[in-house]
Amino acid sequence: MGLKTDISTGRHNPAGSTDSYKDNLETDVLIVGAGFGGIYLMHKLRQQGFNCKIYEAGKDLGGIWHWNCYPGARVDSQVPVYEYSFPEIWKDWTWSTRYPGWEELREYFDHVEKKLDIKKDVAFETTVTGAQFDKPSGKWVIETEDGRTARAKYLLLATGFAAKRHFPDWKGVNDYKGIIHHSSFWPEEGVDVKGKRIAVIGTGSTGIQLAQDTANQGAKVTVFQRTPNLCLPMQQKPLTREEQEEAKAKYPSLYELRRTTFGGFLYDFVQKNTFDDTEEEREASYERMYENGGFEFWLANYKDLLYDKKANRAAYDFWAKKTRARITDPRKREILAPLEPPHAFGTKRPSLEQNFYEMMDKPENGVVDVKKTPIKEFTETGITTEDGTRREFDIIALATGFDSVTGGMNNMGLRNVDGTPLSELWKSGTWSYLGMSCAGFPNMFFLYGAQGPTAFSNGPTCVEVQGDWIVEAMTQLKKDDIQYCDATKEAMEIWRQKVTELSDKTLFPGTSSWYMGANIPGKPREQLNYAGGFPLYEKECRESLDNGLQGFVTA
Repeated sequence: MGLKTDISTGRHNPAGSTDSYKDNLETDVLIVGAGFGGIYLMHKLRQQGFNCKIYEAGKDLGGIWHWNCYPGARVDSQVPVYEYSFPEIWKDWTWSTRYPGWEELREYFDHVEKKLDIKKDVAFETTVTGAQFDKPSGKWVIETEDGRTARAKYLLLATGFAAKRHFPDWKGVNDYKGIIHHSSFWPEEGVDVKGKRIAVIGTGSTGIQLAQDTANQGAKVTVFQRTPNLCLPMQQKPLTREEQEEAKAKYPSLYELRRTTFGGFLYDFVQKNTFDDTEEEREASYERMYENGGFEFWLANYKDLLYDKKANRAAYDFWAKKTRARITDPRKREILAPLEPPHAFGTKRPSLEQNFYEMMDKPENGVVDVKKTPIKEFTETGITTEDGTRREFDIIALATGFDSVTGGMNNMGLRNVDGTPLSELWKSGTWSYLGMSCAGFPNMFFLYGAQGPTAFSNGPTCVEVQGDWIVEAMTQLKKDDIQYCDATKEAMEIWRQKVTELSDKTLFPGTSSWYMGANIPGKPREQLNYAGGFPLYEKECRESLDNGLQGFVTA
């Protein structure tokens, strides 16, 4: 069964490899995670003369793109926004489409490796199970699952926000005799879905992509939906090498621009309110954003979209009108695009689709509203819902998501200087300073995690903004010969308050979502992301750096 056998354990140690795998490893910096964040930190820190190593649980570079190979897995940020700003990488790289899929992302990371030579300092198939700062030696002591130990002055966590998979505990899940996989453990060689009956459980972006893609491959798909996903049209298009080469003269200014917009994309909210326009003007604006595709209807909409209920409702009504027109089956239309909004539009990250609604509309495909008829149990041949309906499936795809934003860091045995686990400290709520550090965890920084711009952002922008700050802070500490740098409890308290206040001004708190930790039973409900946008975030972080690392105790 997919759930049991998907994780391999044998360690991949390339022939003639470096000392990255040795026990009692000593290094200046240990980075956990070799995706966009870990690679960025490694490259920038090497340039500053730091000796760095990366521990990575997977077998290759790429982070989420190493794990994601389910049908339809692709980015939701358009290129060239979804890539590094390093000229040595983009100058001889081109993409095939506006929104590349997982295979092409893997090729991109191979290209990154050719340029930056990262792997010689990476230990793959290495899972961190414990880490604590040892005061007497002034070093982090890091333990791995297979019993190795490393010591490093700095510990940097680049584990990403979707590092810990979430498996709901349905009754009988182990009785099911068909094929079952969590989306992030999809078999590399793929699964033949043509003519098969497939259940897709979950309608986050993964569920949408899986359902759309397997239906396009000729499967009979049934989607189990808890909340409608207010999907936007991707408007996927092929790209030619020529048009990309021509655009490259503008790349440096594009990469400057993306750091100045709210979400780190190349567009931003319109600087006027929804009802400043007449109904005709508003309709024309909505139409333009919608037709442009991607997240424009979300993050380049009127500036009051995420703040004002009436403004939000106007946008939702437009979305519902456009989407409902694509669905002919009245029952499915009500489940997938109800007239009454399930939550404020844009308070969950919308997914991008290509023909999801047309595919779901086909008579051979089904949609089950699990709010009305929850899953009761799995059987040997399928799934039974509370209303007694038994459905049989050849394949079950779990798109049940992740314990997002905090799950990865909570799960690696991190302990503070007094030995208290981070998971204990964060049990009743998340505390950090600047979304990059925690009191009691000296010389430790993290990125693309809790209380940063994470889920409201384009990943590579977030990684570069936070990565630059971390590298600058560490370079400063090195220059001033400072051995110990720890956030204060007061600074964390103020930061948590800022994150909460920014969020409370918006419509986000009214929505149960993984942004608020609400998808994991028993997880505190709170804003896990910084909702102020990049310009304000960078200004706040810059202030700490310019004022001698304000909010930190140094020794």
